[in-house]
Amino acid sequence: MQNIEQHELRRPDAVPVSRARRLSLLARANAADIRRMLGTAVDDLDIRPVRGPETGLVMLRGRIGGGGNAFNLGEATVTRASVRLPDGTIGHGQRLGTDHEATRLSAIADALAEAGGHDEGIAALIEITAARLDAERQTLAAETEATRVDFFTLVRGED
Repeated sequence: MQNIEQHELRRPDAVPVSRARRLSLLARANAADIRRMLGTAVDDLDIRPVRGPETGLVMLRGRIGGGGNAFNLGEATVTRASVRLPDGTIGHGQRLGTDHEATRLSAIADALAEAGGHDEGIAALIEITAARLDAERQTLAAETEATRVDFFTLVRGED
């Protein structure tokens, strides 16, 4: 697995990542990778909490057949946080589970990205996380494919 120090940074002419995509990937990024990307910036800045980190439950909803009537599937534990940088920029972070520090670091990374700071480090973190998630999807797809059963019908002729 790659880490930020070994990863080649994104080209300057690359298309920027949308905020929704960035927040989605920060929610699944490793806390250690976020901490490495932020370095000592977290300690040097006067980062103020706006909200949390706080943990709660969200209701998961499903649809019958993928598009039919909605039903409540169950609940999931989620942690969220919002922070404000000294220049007034606000960043948000949320993730499944109860990892308060990782959620706070995600909010800080989002705020720095919104403020235009640490662009190369955040781009590297986003690329590493996206690559890790793609590798996990491919592994799961390969494991699923290995268990595939092909059903076919034998025709015996006319009875």
